[in-house]
Amino acid sequence: MSGILNSSIGRKFAMALSAFFLMIFVLQHFVINLFSVLSPDTFNEISHFMGTFWVIQYVIQPILIIGVIFHFVMGFVLEIKNNKANGVKYAKNNGAANSTWMSRNMIWSGGFILVFLVIHFIDFWIPEINTKYIVGDMSGMHNGEFRYFHELQEKFVPIWRVALYCVGFVFLALHLLHGFDSAFQSVGANNKYTKGLKGFGKAYAIIIPLGFIFIALFHHFNH
Repeated sequence: MSGILNSSIGRKFAMALSAFFLMIFVLQHFVINLFSVLSPDTFNEISHFMGTFWVIQYVIQPILIIGVIFHFVMGFVLEIKNNKANGVKYAKNNGAANSTWMSRNMIWSGGFILVFLVIHFIDFWIPEINTKYIVGDMSGMHNGEFRYFHELQEKFVPIWRVALYCVGFVFLALHLLHGFDSAFQSVGANNKYTKGLKGFGKAYAIIIPLGFIFIALFHHFNH
């Protein structure tokens, strides 16, 4: 593994694989959260299953955390390596002449998304861990009812948090628009399906972040 990561192609390939892995997670996360709009009871049931099933908690969740850390660390490593290889910052190298704004600013959009993820963890993941493993309430109940939907709605009452989430998902869309193309190139996807895959990537990069924004706004105006 270390040998692969020592080469530029190997690092980009590993970065692409981690990106695809995280895209699958984001899609799954979106589908679950969409149920908070469509059916709060179903959302509660799914949330309770995801929060108590041991495979998800002790196998998938650690893998996901490692994947997130790996993706962001590798992103910063690639940026540093690229700058050293060029010998000059992109902004001084007339990057606009041969690259898009998104490709030149992936490190910044990624950095904002990382900050956004930290806030998201503070909002949801850390309180969940506290409830289950410190308070010791594995039932997921509050006043005789599942607490998940209620807690989700309460988070989106403050307008500043809703605004932060909306901006975060705009940056996610920008990051994904370039990220999909870059990931496909890194894994050598160049066949008759490439055009369709790129079209799917663009649709994903726009629809999923917009969906998350809709969910945040929905709960803000309907709490």
